[in-house]
Amino acid sequence: MVGAGLGKLMRAVRQLELHRLILALIIFSLLSMAFLAYYVSNNPKIKDPPPLPFSDCGLGGGWSQAGAFGAFGGGQKAPLWPEAPLAPRQNQQRQAKPIENSRTDPVILVFVESIYSQLGQEIVAILESSHFRHETEIAPGKGDIPTLTDYNRGRYSLIIYENILKYVNLDVWNRDLLDKYCIEYGVGVIGFYKANENTLLSAQLKGFPLFLHSHLGLRDYRINPSAPLLYVTKPNQVELGSLPGDDWTIFQSNHSTYEPVLLASVKSSEAPTHLGPSTPRTLHATVIQDLGLLDGIQRVMFGNNLTFWLHKLVFVDAIAYLTGRRLSLSLDRYVLVDVDDIFVGKEGTRMKVSDVEALLNTQNKLRTFVPNFTFNLGFSGKFYHTGTDEEDQGDDMLLQHRMDFWWFPHMWNHMQPHLFHNVSVLAEQMRINKVFAQENGIPTDLGYAVSPHHSGVYPVHSQLYEAWKAVWDIKVTSTEEYPHLRPARYRRGFIHSGIQVLPRQTCGLFTHTIFYNEYPGGSKELDKSIRGGELFLTILLNPISIFMTHLSNYGNDRLGLYTFESLVKFVQCWTNLKLQTLPPIPLAEKYFELFPEEKDPLWQNPCHDKRHKDIWSKEKTCDRLPKFLIIGPQKTGTTALHSFLSLHPAITSSFPSPATFEEIQFFSGANYNNGIDWYMDFFPFPSNVSTDFMFEKSANYFDTVMTPKRAAALLPRAKILAVFINPSDRAYSWYQHQRAHQDRAALNYTFHAVLTANSSAPRELLALKRRCLDPGLYTTHLERWLQHYQPSQLHIVDGSLLRSKPALVMEGIQKFLGVTPIFNYTQALIYDDSKGFWCQRVEAGRAKCLGKSKGRKYAEMSPESRAFLAKFYREHNKELLHLLNRLGHTLPSWLRQELQSSTLS
Repeated sequence: MVGAGLGKLMRAVRQLELHRLILALIIFSLLSMAFLAYYVSNNPKIKDPPPLPFSDCGLGGGWSQAGAFGAFGGGQKAPLWPEAPLAPRQNQQRQAKPIENSRTDPVILVFVESIYSQLGQEIVAILESSHFRHETEIAPGKGDIPTLTDYNRGRYSLIIYENILKYVNLDVWNRDLLDKYCIEYGVGVIGFYKANENTLLSAQLKGFPLFLHSHLGLRDYRINPSAPLLYVTKPNQVELGSLPGDDWTIFQSNHSTYEPVLLASVKSSEAPTHLGPSTPRTLHATVIQDLGLLDGIQRVMFGNNLTFWLHKLVFVDAIAYLTGRRLSLSLDRYVLVDVDDIFVGKEGTRMKVSDVEALLNTQNKLRTFVPNFTFNLGFSGKFYHTGTDEEDQGDDMLLQHRMDFWWFPHMWNHMQPHLFHNVSVLAEQMRINKVFAQENGIPTDLGYAVSPHHSGVYPVHSQLYEAWKAVWDIKVTSTEEYPHLRPARYRRGFIHSGIQVLPRQTCGLFTHTIFYNEYPGGSKELDKSIRGGELFLTILLNPISIFMTHLSNYGNDRLGLYTFESLVKFVQCWTNLKLQTLPPIPLAEKYFELFPEEKDPLWQNPCHDKRHKDIWSKEKTCDRLPKFLIIGPQKTGTTALHSFLSLHPAITSSFPSPATFEEIQFFSGANYNNGIDWYMDFFPFPSNVSTDFMFEKSANYFDTVMTPKRAAALLPRAKILAVFINPSDRAYSWYQHQRAHQDRAALNYTFHAVLTANSSAPRELLALKRRCLDPGLYTTHLERWLQHYQPSQLHIVDGSLLRSKPALVMEGIQKFLGVTPIFNYTQALIYDDSKGFWCQRVEAGRAKCLGKSKGRKYAEMSPESRAFLAKFYREHNKELLHLLNRLGHTLPSWLRQELQSSTLS
């Protein structure tokens, strides 16, 4: 029994040890899993080695003469092109006539199928990206084409047809008209032929010795080095592989006027029968250049759309060639690569010593292709040494090689500047970052800064600009937000408060794009962007590109290095572009030398763009912007209208200006450069946004050229009030106004002498003449406003009726504005006999009138001056009659009388 007991005890002990062992194994497994989970979540995954950038240009485009012949349908043999089609042409008779279209405006006329057609939108996108002026028209099937000339000058230097068939099928009258215009003014034509399900396999292009063969699959694209239009495009390269789709069209002809530009082979092992005798090695032209030897008109025709990247490249060259390089960028391209937040990043995403070494090596390698190439590093000092030990060593190595890079500041703690409302506090944050730079020997003389998340740059936060200048002496910044983030082709530069703001571009790399094989949409999407896609087009279409990248793009798979090394190689292979890098200040000078028209900003409404609203101070509100404007013109009764409107309980005028009294004159002059913060300070915070109507009156808005565009950008939904009186009376009133203000020309010359002054008269006299006459050209200025505002937003006030029956006029204005309640102006106004006009009624029925400067008494206009002005404005008044009738507006009483008088005379 003792033995049995001992046995049971031993078994119990062994079972207990087994249970303990199992328990220990479970605990160990759980701890291992927890550790693994922590490691996986806090460290980068084990990845393949970083991808290697493109190392060569692929196969050269050695031209094979063998089999380079084709045939068109019906079994009739003919050469695809004259024999030895791909060798340089030496025959002088085949040389195209030099382009000479200097008698045309540098504007492109684009005929599209519809406003929604994809190809039409792609054409316009390239023109917009290139800053080329253009007009778009729906291609007429039958009917008149737009007016092509203006006073013996051509209105267009190039014609583009989205569908070349709309061009060749024009009716005889319009085709003859267009062809004569092209010949006389040296204007070329670009056209596209895109096959669809109804397209014949083979056909002759109407009116041309040119045969089209469609619905083809092609491969191995080549560039003909003999094509005269080549400029940016570098020949002798082959784009190997199948071209996308099986709807390609090729051109065949035996006429010497046609020169192939792009050629390809058929995709199938046997050539389609409708091509006639040919072999798979035969080269077929998909883009051709018409040298104009047949009819004197040079053309470029595409056998597909612009989807394939090489077509975009040749399209840019075609525009340059056919406009005699008038619409063309130079071959110089300036590239600056910013690396934002060089110390800001999560553990596991930052740069290590090996990454910094790779950064230096790639920079040196790129300098052989891009003179002066230097990575531009942005820093927020607070985040220095906040990574792992290996990453902190990477930070140290960056500082050891600090003189090998360029540096620019962000904020010390990476906060958004628009959150700071006090300039002193904002400047202090910058000073801390500056002390960090000085202690670590970081150069601080670049004159360039970038705001975190582009906050405060646009929409403008004036405190940021002040602090930048005070602390860093900043001269240049960049943003992707002006005027909007998308579409990127609309990004522009501007200058504000002495700081030059350049457009910034994205390159497909963001903080989360760390690994090549995990690129959004697959790595092929990144490579597609580089090889002729969005990134390549950014370089092609922009003379200056500042690219935004991030610290995380240079650790891990080093996608930043891969992207730019590959991009530079691709550009070098396929184009003649000359890449180079400049520091920010010379870069900004170059930008505004190229685009001086962009120096003045165009302020938009921040509340109409969610991104802008998110980086705009919460203390600011668009509710302080006016709902309507009184735009003038001067000396028509706008001040009286302003005073009458201010009586309405629901209508509030802007605060007076110490310089210009009741007028702000924001949109029409130098005040515009002060920005919208300055403008909004002239308006109170409304007590009720929906029912309160704020407005401003600036009478010089009406005839100032840039005002309608500026006003519509900031106040696109505003209503517009203009006051018209007889322009002859307005001119005389202005002359008397200037005499009262001691204008020297008005004091020294009679009114008739001013009106009849010739071009050799003194400058001050001619200036006075312009200000007397030009604002009265009502139709000219009104048409400009109608380019930016709908007719329903515009109300013409009869100035004569305002003077004689103001209550009636004010009732109509209230209905137009939609203001409530309707205010009784019959009770609010009283006629003042001594002044000779209506004034505000105050206590005891007394009149409160405008100041002494209003309602001046002066001598009647002389009959000879009245006759001169009646003749001068006669045609302009007729144009106003037609315009107001077209808009459905009531004719002013003075206009009816003036037209009746001119008819009787």
